Amino acid sequence: MAISRLDNLYRQVILDHSTKPHHRGTLTESTQTIEMNNPTCGDVIQLEVSLKDGVIADIAFSGDGCSISTASASMMTDAIIGKTVAEAVALGATFSELVQGKAVENEEALGDAAMLQGVSKYPARIKCATLAWKALAQAIDESGDGHGLAHQFHKE
Repeated sequence: MAISRLDNLYRQVILDHSTKPHHRGTLTESTQTIEMNNPTCGDVIQLEVSLKDGVIADIAFSGDGCSISTASASMMTDAIIGKTVAEAVALGATFSELVQGKAVENEEALGDAAMLQGVSKYPARIKCATLAWKALAQAIDESGDGHGLAHQFHKE
C-alpha cells in the first residue's frame, strides 16, 4: 500500500508540473534560444537561457509537448536556475542516467525531476523526458560557456 501512495504522489507532482508549468513563457533578455523537437511523439520546445558569468541567471520555455515533456521542462528549470554551467551539466548527466534506470548519486539535487525516474520503464518516453535537458545542453554548447562539457547529456 505504501508503494501505491508513493506512486500517486509522484503522479500528482508530475501532473502539477504538466498543468501548471514553472518558468513557462519567454525572457525579456536571453543569451541563448534553442528550438528542439522530438519527432517520435511531436514534442516541441523553445528554450531561452540567460547566462551571466557562467551561471544560469534565468530560463524559460515554451512550445507544445506531452505531459512528461512539459513536466520535465518545468522541473528542469526549477533545478538549474542559479546553478553554474558545470553544475547544470552535471545535473543533466545525472537526470539522463536516472531516466535510463541507472543508479545515480546525488538524486536529491534534481529536486522534483527525480520523480521522473519511473520513465525508465517506458523507453519510448525517455526522449520526452530528456528533450528540455538536451535543449539546455545545446544552449550551453552554443554559448561557449560549457567548454565541451555538455556532451555528457547525450548518454542515452
